[in-house]
Parts: sequence; structure tokens; C-alpha cells
Amino acid sequence: MSLSYRQPGVVLTDRHFTVPLDHADPDGETIELYAREVVASEKAGQELPWMLYLQGGPGFGANRFVGRQAWLGRALEEYRVLLLDQRGTGRSTPATRQTLPLRGGPAEQADHLARFRADSIVRDCEAVRPQVTGGAPWTVLGQSFGGFCTVTYLSLAPEGIDTALVTGGLPSLHAHADDVYRAAYPRVERKVAAHYARYPQDVERARRIADHLLGHDVVLPNGYRLTVEAFQSLGLMLGASDGSHRLHHLLEDAFVRTPAGLELSDAFQEQAQALLSYAAHPLYALVHEAIYGQDTRPTAWAAERVRAEFPQFDAAKALAGDAPVLFTGETVHPWMFDTDPALRPLRETAELLAARTDWRPLYDPARLAANEVPAAAAFYHDDMYVDTAHSLETAAAIRGLRPWVTNEYEHDGLRAGAPHVLDRLLALVRDEA
Repeated sequence: MSLSYRQPGVVLTDRHFTVPLDHADPDGETIELYAREVVASEKAGQELPWMLYLQGGPGFGANRFVGRQAWLGRALEEYRVLLLDQRGTGRSTPATRQTLPLRGGPAEQADHLARFRADSIVRDCEAVRPQVTGGAPWTVLGQSFGGFCTVTYLSLAPEGIDTALVTGGLPSLHAHADDVYRAAYPRVERKVAAHYARYPQDVERARRIADHLLGHDVVLPNGYRLTVEAFQSLGLMLGASDGSHRLHHLLEDAFVRTPAGLELSDAFQEQAQALLSYAAHPLYALVHEAIYGQDTRPTAWAAERVRAEFPQFDAAKALAGDAPVLFTGETVHPWMFDTDPALRPLRETAELLAARTDWRPLYDPARLAANEVPAAAAFYHDDMYVDTAHSLETAAAIRGLRPWVTNEYEHDGLRAGAPHVLDRLLALVRDEA
């Protein structure tokens, strides 16, 4: 039964759906999906077009907004919005260290998670759309990985989409995971250089922390082992609009003097564990590289292997000389399944996914070349997470897609630049820009 309730300026309705675990076996096992319907209070009784929002990730549930925050306020001016928790995230049959053992051992868990990619997410959307819209196509707004899913949607079921809007870049239609990370490490290095140019005092602070970690076994309060590689992965923040500032504030509170000498402060450790733990979104770590699998080649821990081609990211080598310690970005590594207690029980499952060789294509270049759905995409020129060259190549391969390239925002432009980003995309598809 659907439950409706209110927040300032909006009416919310909890929606629950049952869909096949494997859409190739519609009469087989099912899973539950959760979505939150949002409509402006003053329009609650009106017939409105629908907008489906697909969250970035993978592995994150949809935003939990309060009222008309961020881009939602602009969307509610003309749409009824469905915020979908993609399968395995949020309240949609979550996939975690606590729930995955219900599937069986690591082999059964890996087979299960292979069905949690963009193709299955799109088929979920098509399964619930008739129940939501009565069969009418809807506008799809995809942020980051949600945008990748939108391109899969245009490939598999374009008849379900009235308008396609993407923010945070487009996926490469052909690149292997190795290609993705080979392009990523230089972008990350540029972001780190920009951070150190903004906060030059952080060069020495990062070196001191890294040196401390190389000489000490540090276990955070939640059981996370803070290695130097884990510390470097805090650079993930640098892709957000305020990330450089948040990283700076974290580093300046790192040490405190104790009777035993300098130690990492409780405040630093508390913040670090919140940033590093995958307890709230383990699916991100499990399937992050799988989103790039499209053929018989395994992803095989691509980010870890490709990192070896960029020795400047080796903290020990940096400390042996006078080079700055470089942070890393949006990468998942096998050691994370040793350091993070939320991931440790899933190490063998992750290994099996990394070795998998039966990935199916996620995109249909021929169908995209014949696309008839009005589409627009925002690319952030200095985006740390999604390669601009890959995005532009894909944009040219989708018939009629109107790209908007800007350096005004970082990857989180849909949030930080709201409502301008959504407004601009809508104007582009309506020939008003």
C-alpha cells in the first residue's frame, strides 16, 4: 500500500514494486524496488508528466531530499518526479555483507550481482513505468552512473523515454575498464596539483600523514585499517565542487600531541572512517568496474593494474624524495576488501566478479545512431570522474543529442549548480537555449 506524507512544499508517496531478479526469466525469482514519488504541494491533484531520476554511483540510493532542495525544485515546476532506489541500493532489496549470504557462497553471490548492472536497471524501469505513468513515456534525468544507465535505456528501450537528460558525462560505448582508468589517472593528478596550488601547506601535511601511516598500524574506531593507500583514496573528494576545501580542513586537524607522542587525532580518524567506509554503499565497490564490462575480457582489478603505469602515485617513492604525495580518485582496489570491515566478507565475491568473462554489451551503437528521443547532456570540462573526450565521442554517436560543455561546475553540478543545470538541459532539448 502506498503511503503519502508531506514535507515543506511537497507531497511524498512511498512506492513499492516487484520485478524479476532476472528479466530473461520473468516467471522466476523476484526482488522488491522502492521509489519516492514527489510532487509540488500546489500541484498534487493535477495530471503532470513524469520525470524519472536515476542516481549516480553505482550503488547509491536516490537522494533523500527535504522539500525542494537542489534541482528538485526546478523539476517540480512542471513534473511529478520518481526518485528510484536502483536495485540493490537504499530500500530496494539491498545487497550488503549482511544480506548477500542469503544467496549462498561467493560464487552464488557473484552470479547474483552480475544482474545488478545498467541493463537490469533499465528493464526494472520499464517494468514499473506502466504502473507509474499508465504506459506513457517519461523524461529520464540521469546523473553520472545514472546517465550511463540513460544511454543504456536509449539502447534497449527508447520507446519508454520522452526526453533524455544526462549530467556528469556520458560513458564510452567501447572502452574497456583499462582504457577508462588510463584516462583517469592523469585527470586525478591534475586535480591534486590544483589542490596543492590552492593549499600549498597541504603538501607537507599529506607527507607527514603518509609517513606516519607507513610506520604505524592504524585501525580506525570502526575497524577500518588506515593504510597509506587508503589515505590517498581520500582524493575522491577532489571531484566535487567543495571537495578541495573539505580535504584541506580534514588534513589540518590530522595530528594531536599525546603522552606517547604525535598521533592521528580522534577528530581526523572519525572523519576519515566516514569518508572511507563502504558500509552504506558496498555495491559501489563490488560492481564499480563491472559497469565497464561489455565483452569476454575480465575487468581484473583494472584500476589497480593501471595504477602501476603511473609510479608518481607511489607514496613511498614520493616520501623517499621531495615529491608531493598524490591522492587518488574514483577507483576501487582489491586491498579495500581487506581494510574495510564492511567489505571483508565479500572479498572472494569481488574476486569472482573481477574475473568474470561473460559480460553482455550495455549499449547499441546502431540504435543510438538512429536515436529519435530528444536528448541533452552536460559535460563538465574539468570533471575528475568521467573523461570529457569519452563523453564527447559518445555524444557525437547519439543522433540528435545536444551537448553542453562547461567548466563552471564540477561533477556534482546538478546539485551545486541547481537549478541552472537542469534549466539549461531542458532549454537545449526544447531549442530555447
